[in-house]
Amino acid sequence: MTGRPNYITPSGLARMRARYQALLGVERPKLVETISWAAGNGDRSENGDYIYGRKRLREIDRELGHLSRRMKAAQVVDPAAQTDRTRVYFGATVTIVDEQDRERVVTLVGQDEADASDGRISWHSPLAYALKGAGIGDSRRVDLPAGSCDYEIVAIAYP
Repeated sequence: MTGRPNYITPSGLARMRARYQALLGVERPKLVETISWAAGNGDRSENGDYIYGRKRLREIDRELGHLSRRMKAAQVVDPAAQTDRTRVYFGATVTIVDEQDRERVVTLVGQDEADASDGRISWHSPLAYALKGAGIGDSRRVDLPAGSCDYEIVAIAYP
């Protein structure tokens, strides 16, 4: 962990808990049953079900540990409770326009729930850092690996 707060939205924490419960309550027990069945078939050195099952079980246990640590460190922040809705803060959905008049909508979320293809960017990303505290009409320069880009904030919304 980086020492920064692990902010997460209530829906992000709910998705994380659902994944944890699915792994622990459904996927892992099925896999343990398959491994037990495969172990009873004799020679384990050439038993694909047994070998794959043990490997997958280690992956599931590793993911369960990771999810457990992240949920324990999570600080839930409800964007709907934001009092100043004229500025960009955690959980804001921001519509920005770049220099070529291309519009983009992003939502600032915790790093555990970020998915750039879905428009959810990490609160710690360069674009989010540039947008923090900005208001409608403000222009921000963002230094990205592909070069600098100027964005204008055209709308801010909170759930």
